[in-house]
Amino acid sequence: MSAPTASVFVKCSCGHVHWGRYGAAGLLLVDPARGVLLQRRAWWVHHGRTWALPGGAIEAGETARGAAAREAFEETSIPADAFRAVSASVVDHGDWSYTTVLALAEGAEARVANTESAEVRWVDPDDVPGYRLHRDFAAAWPDLRERVGQELVLVVDAANVVGSRPDGWWRDRHGAAERLRDQLAKLAEAGVPDPGDPAVSWWPRIILVVEGQAKHVTPATGVEVVAADTDGDSKIVEVVARQQARVLVATADRELKRRVEALGAEILGPGTLRRQLDEL
Repeated sequence: MSAPTASVFVKCSCGHVHWGRYGAAGLLLVDPARGVLLQRRAWWVHHGRTWALPGGAIEAGETARGAAAREAFEETSIPADAFRAVSASVVDHGDWSYTTVLALAEGAEARVANTESAEVRWVDPDDVPGYRLHRDFAAAWPDLRERVGQELVLVVDAANVVGSRPDGWWRDRHGAAERLRDQLAKLAEAGVPDPGDPAVSWWPRIILVVEGQAKHVTPATGVEVVAADTDGDSKIVEVVARQQARVLVATADRELKRRVEALGAEILGPGTLRRQLDEL
């Protein structure tokens, strides 16, 4: 990123001046063994000598996720293939926004990679408030802290979702399940909105549970496929029970909903999922 100039600062309606004509993004890297990665900003940059996340301005035509990954590499030498993005949180001021991309990075090695960073350090999440933090990061941290290490698993009842739309699926159940799998692969890359918080989105791990004529469907990038030999509902309950994450189950089956909700899962209706897939 080039040195700051007045032309790329935004006078925001909140009363502050922010960096980035198209908004900005930062990467909150989480390592279960070491904590979260913080960057101490160089003295000469905006809000210098404070601790925050690797990040910076979003370039024209760039996604927030792409900007966060690029800036993290430029500032800490951590490449995009060393972590997995799991969610994003947006603070939107209307005329400027900041997106925090949360990601899991086990064993990634970080170092000061350019003059914008004075130091990078893995920090226990509970110790973060004790650092001299960038003003905006300090305000966002309490909400971010609650989601450190969290991920979303979307478990899809293939038979129920495929059967929710009368498009001739009964003539080729296997082909219909494959088409659903391919759409879900696109969803895994695009992300899904959080059902309860419009400021949050997720890049979920997707598990497609298939049965019957569709049980030989193979996995795709971003989509794990689990075959049920007999009872598809019981296999879905089994899959949900072994997750150590927030779980969303796509089904309209009343009894299945009762069983997975008892395990703490949330429900996504097939119609809602179909609409999200249609928008891709």
